[in-house]
Amino acid sequence: MYEDIKRIVATDCGSTTTKAILIECTPEGEYRLVARGEAPTTVEKPFEDVTAGVLNAVRELEEVAEAKLGTKRVLLKDNRVWRLMKGGHILDARHDPDEAADIYLSTSSAGGGLQMMVAGVVRAMSAESAERAALGAGAILMDTLAVDDGRKEFQRVERLRQLRPDIILMSGGTDGGTKDHLIAMAEVIKRADPKPRFGDMRLPVIFAGNKEAREHVAHEIGESIEVKVVDNIRPTLDRENLGPAREAIHELFLEHVMQQAPGYSKLIDWTSEEIMATPNAVGKLMESYARSRGINLLGVDIGGATTDIFSVFSGIYNRTVSANLGMSYSICNVLKEAGTENIARWLPFEMDPFDLRNRLRNKMIRPVTIPQTYADLLIEHAVAREAMRLAFEHHKSLARGLVGIQQQRDIGQALSQEASGQTLVRMMELDMIIGSGGVLSHAPDRRQSALMMVDAYQPEGVTILTVDSIFMMPHLGVLSEHHPKAAEQVFERDCLVKIGTCIAPVGTGKPGEPCVTVTGSGLNVSVAYGEIKVVPVDPGLDKIEIEPARGFDVGAGKGRKVTAHSSSSAHVGGERFESGLIGLVIDCRGRPLALPSNSAERIEWIGRALDAFGLRRLETAAV
Repeated sequence: MYEDIKRIVATDCGSTTTKAILIECTPEGEYRLVARGEAPTTVEKPFEDVTAGVLNAVRELEEVAEAKLGTKRVLLKDNRVWRLMKGGHILDARHDPDEAADIYLSTSSAGGGLQMMVAGVVRAMSAESAERAALGAGAILMDTLAVDDGRKEFQRVERLRQLRPDIILMSGGTDGGTKDHLIAMAEVIKRADPKPRFGDMRLPVIFAGNKEAREHVAHEIGESIEVKVVDNIRPTLDRENLGPAREAIHELFLEHVMQQAPGYSKLIDWTSEEIMATPNAVGKLMESYARSRGINLLGVDIGGATTDIFSVFSGIYNRTVSANLGMSYSICNVLKEAGTENIARWLPFEMDPFDLRNRLRNKMIRPVTIPQTYADLLIEHAVAREAMRLAFEHHKSLARGLVGIQQQRDIGQALSQEASGQTLVRMMELDMIIGSGGVLSHAPDRRQSALMMVDAYQPEGVTILTVDSIFMMPHLGVLSEHHPKAAEQVFERDCLVKIGTCIAPVGTGKPGEPCVTVTGSGLNVSVAYGEIKVVPVDPGLDKIEIEPARGFDVGAGKGRKVTAHSSSSAHVGGERFESGLIGLVIDCRGRPLALPSNSAERIEWIGRALDAFGLRRLETAAV
């Protein structure tokens, strides 16, 4: 089947922008990106038809491809995207298979994406497992109800009626355990009689709890709500089983939610395979890449309405959505959550708080605008730092081990009072950060993307910094489900841009005191505490030695030397580094970052970081 696919068109319908890409197989048998097009998403009035934006994006794709290749690629015909149907049957008698796309795929988060509520028994156990299942399936989590959430029954009923979720995921109790609390929660759902966001269909409830309670829960909820039963998310205290619930969420999303959104029924008819939720597609790609390379990975997709964080540590995949943190529709929510001072602290100039708030409000009411001045760009990047920081804190709180299980501990763990449920995100063990989303992928300079990620995530030890070149990870994520070879080749050759490697010692000291020395063939750099330095290195450099000063740790313990080998080296195991586009970012500003409280000192602190990356300072926000 794969041999017949030579030309691929994929689109991603985002909350703000619809992106289209064209991939073709070269005569040598390699799949490469040919062109990209984009247009505003059209799910709102006056269009209320997502396919209008798709057609506009693909028209631009045709024009770019023709200009680049000198030949026309007939990807559109009769106002629809061309493709070959399954089995090789031609869609239309006039269709030329040599010019049309062999397969057309799409992802979507337009119209607000999949919005879910979770109901469980114990907030920190079954309800949290259900949250992980929902978030991992590409959902935006609106709220979590639990027996121990401190709310009265009438408050839970009111909350269900107010939010109108697309799907409710209900969990609780190990198999053979409690039933009473589950029946009580089912009664709350029945009393609320919640209505879905779209249409007049019955609201789907997925029950993934104690198998002994299935019949009781279904009976209590009644026939006015559709109940789908799957295997228990938490069959025992020490085991999670998230797969069946995630599959059920995906099926119901396609069957109920996507069919109701404006224009989706038409888009589903056009595509060669099922449409996938954008965050689900990005997550699949990051998870498969981390596991195939055997690395710990942290990824971000920062969009107009949401910021999604993905992590894979020790083979365990987690994803969270911060539904109120985005760069256009949700930019004022970032302002509300972070506060004006926290956004302004990343600016290399003084700015009137009233002016800053007004600029962000203008962005919210005109979401597709882009920065017009360098000051506007720096403000947008300051907001992005806070959105990523807040979303990352949310992610760390959910990406953790199971709560409530018994552990065998050594004496060190006992003395440190280490409990079950610790976060799985351990920055010193992180190998790579991948940045995606408009503000990172389309930054005018890759050095700006690197600085934003370093400031927001504060990596520790040795961490490779990468970015999605033109924001096509959603497209490649859905493609990986149907043509893994093409997705992997385009991801490696055209998507993943390796910017450089961050070396960040952990420890405290006095400004100006020795912190770390990095040596290698033709390389000998020492950086003092409180400084950040970007050091270009020879792309052929095979190995570097990182020696922290006493009291500082880069991964092997305080004061102990670490050897890192190039990712292209044949050396197996140990730390890896990439020279990338800019080389080594040696960040000795301390962890966690402590920005000076004095305004003049803070501005100079930000200015030195911009200087280190070769980026321009700015003394005023005036237009």
